[in-house]
Amino acid sequence: MQKIVSAIVSDIGSVLLGKERQVKLSLACLLSKGHLLIEDLPGMGKTTLAHALAQVLGLSYKRVQFTSDMLPADILGVSIFDRESSQFHFHEGPVFSQVLLADEINRSSPKTQSALLEAMEERQVSIDGETRALPQPFFVIATQNPLQQSGTFALPESQLDRFLMRISLGYPSREAERALYLGADPRQQLAVLKARINVATLSKMQSLVGQVKTSDSLLDYLERLVLQTRQSPDCAVGLSPRGALALLRAAKAWTLIHNRSHVLPEDIQAVFPAVAGHRLQRDGSHGEQLVERLLRQVDVIAA
Repeated sequence: MQKIVSAIVSDIGSVLLGKERQVKLSLACLLSKGHLLIEDLPGMGKTTLAHALAQVLGLSYKRVQFTSDMLPADILGVSIFDRESSQFHFHEGPVFSQVLLADEINRSSPKTQSALLEAMEERQVSIDGETRALPQPFFVIATQNPLQQSGTFALPESQLDRFLMRISLGYPSREAERALYLGADPRQQLAVLKARINVATLSKMQSLVGQVKTSDSLLDYLERLVLQTRQSPDCAVGLSPRGALALLRAAKAWTLIHNRSHVLPEDIQAVFPAVAGHRLQRDGSHGEQLVERLLRQVDVIAA
């Protein structure tokens, strides 16, 4: 298991330099059967991360560029009438893939954004009165530009809550950027990436997440942390039961990635900003400082 994870992280790291933590968080999100939101400025490597992750994991990959005039049918698909057979035939949209990159999702209208709600929650889409199952695994990676940029629409809370994690790549380190200057274009290196695992292996890894153990003291810490989000005046809203379960599931995946069988408080702390930041936003902020403050306010061991 550890060898597989190391190989995956190393391969993706060869095209996304200096972002090992973000790569591991992305992998933990997929192993948790969640969805990933990446918020950053254009040109930071968001698309590269999504494409490399799909390629190394051997998953089918499709990309949709969200625009202001996009319609839900552009994502889900549409039924077209065939004159020869006098029947409607459904043409699948890009959502019928194992990894869907919803690029710049907040440049489309809320109506189009909501087209993904059922797909992300139920792993299915309902069109023309018929329910169609999506490929398994189904993993949405959405990117969005900062809201202060022109032409963006804020994601509603119900949409944000469908994303297990939100991460940001940020500027590369000085060493990583120098390596970019001296090396080949990362987009060209994507072409030589090989699949490290297949769908069956990935499914087994996802099932192992549920087998990671938690102690009573660990769950006590989790409960205190969740309660603090609900009681703190700094939080617009606290973590919901779904958000709390997402935090635990992500912590288990982080534990598995690091080749351990029991969740530690450090595992919860490692994933807490990515899982809770976008759920605890207030006044348009995404709460990076807020989640760090919450972690400091809650002791690992109860007084």
